[in-house]
Amino acid sequence: MSKIITIIIVLVYAALMIGIGIITSRRTKTVNDFVFGGNKIGPWMTAFGFGTAYFSAVVFIGYAGQFGWSYGISAALIGVGNAVIGATLAWLVLGKRTRLMTKHLEAKTMPDFFMKRYGSTSLKNVAALIVFLFMIPYTASVYNGLSRLFAMAFDLHSENSYQYVMIAMAVLSAIYVVLGGYSATAVNDFIQGMIMLVGIIAVVVCVLNHNGGLMDSIEMLKNVKDPAVESGKLASLFGPDPINLFGVVILTSLGTWGLPQMTHKFYAIRDEKDIKRGMVISTVFCLIVSGGCYLLGGFTRLFNTTEAGTGLGENVITKLPNGKLEFDAMVPAMLQEALPSVLIGLVVVLVLSASLSTLSALVLTSSTTLAHDLIRPATKGKMDDKKEFFAMRILILFFLLISVVIAMNKNAAITTLMSYSWGALSGSFLGPFLWGLYGKRISKAAVWVSFGMGVVLTTTHMMIFSFFPAHFSGLISWAASLPLNMASPINAGAVLMILSILVTPLVSLFTKPCDKEVVDHAFAAYNK
Repeated sequence: MSKIITIIIVLVYAALMIGIGIITSRRTKTVNDFVFGGNKIGPWMTAFGFGTAYFSAVVFIGYAGQFGWSYGISAALIGVGNAVIGATLAWLVLGKRTRLMTKHLEAKTMPDFFMKRYGSTSLKNVAALIVFLFMIPYTASVYNGLSRLFAMAFDLHSENSYQYVMIAMAVLSAIYVVLGGYSATAVNDFIQGMIMLVGIIAVVVCVLNHNGGLMDSIEMLKNVKDPAVESGKLASLFGPDPINLFGVVILTSLGTWGLPQMTHKFYAIRDEKDIKRGMVISTVFCLIVSGGCYLLGGFTRLFNTTEAGTGLGENVITKLPNGKLEFDAMVPAMLQEALPSVLIGLVVVLVLSASLSTLSALVLTSSTTLAHDLIRPATKGKMDDKKEFFAMRILILFFLLISVVIAMNKNAAITTLMSYSWGALSGSFLGPFLWGLYGKRISKAAVWVSFGMGVVLTTTHMMIFSFFPAHFSGLISWAASLPLNMASPINAGAVLMILSILVTPLVSLFTKPCDKEVVDHAFAAYNK
């Protein structure tokens, strides 16, 4: 009976999303409407759009499971960092200046911004390629998380079942994004955000009550026996490994500053007066959703165990063929045990809402970037707005198809896929974008260095630590033994982001500045 209820809830939800796409499609007539919603999106929808693009099945299933298992209740600090650094500071530091400068430069995408801010078409072309290539693994990680949840909710275990779930989600997200563009995603994000807020609160309460409440759950966590973890540390404020916990905070919080799908929200907000309200709404949303997800993950050991006997739960988490624990199965197993069957439908819609909102932001950003920044210029004036509009919609379908194919590989952990994506994107863009809004002295050479570091170092790390680990066992062991585990793609991505911020102004001190006319034109945005 519970499966029938869940199916009905999911079908009603899907019909609502498609209906919104159809309604908003009637008002989506131009490229500006499709990309920015006609610049008519207010603070509530923008803030919810920021939050829902931020969190998805990646956080709820992948990150909550892995870091909750590794760090215990201290994983909740990741949610606090997401709210303070990833939301509050992002809106304060980037919000108003991004809105002013991008509007003044008439920049539709982040690569478009780089071209007009630094006076270089080559920067735009390379940035567009980086966006398209490295958003694919992030999208694949979202599909991976969704498939895990649906497998739990509907008791699906065959390989074909995972594939069908991912294809169905791709079709649903494609329909409403292709139809309504940014307007459809903004309205859907608001509805999805409300579902996420209600859902995460309900789920956390149920999971804690399953073991007698918060304090009893913490006491139980103190009794977990694991030779790799000091006794009682899983129930402490900073956990068993505060240094590497800090790496996760940096990657998942500072990363939003350089992600095109996140900064795009500032481009499209109605006016600068809405920035402050949007910041407050977004911060509260992130604190509840992200904090709730990671707090929830902190108690996975009360429901799961491993073959070595760690943890208190009865559900045995096995290892994948690559030898790593199947962290992505931990939260679904916990929910299956702790939640009453009638709430499973709510959880499915909760994670579906989080994931579809993120997917819509990713595919819209990627398709817009490729069509506007690469394909249209390559036609040398032969592509008008109508053809660009059509190209964006076709690219959405193409982008989703590639992502689904990658997600079919179950060995690719959710956290790994997302970490490489965020590390490459923010590791390339964060410094040039941030300093481009504030510093007139930033040079094109500095931007190229940041791009090179982000892409080359991420790709190198991927090859050594994920694709061909057998050939670099000695190097991997050494990197993993460092206080900040550099074998982890999470820590590697966090370091790249910090390097981008530091290296960009440093290289600019020793290289030729941009043309004065280009810089003066960009900063004239702040004189209005």
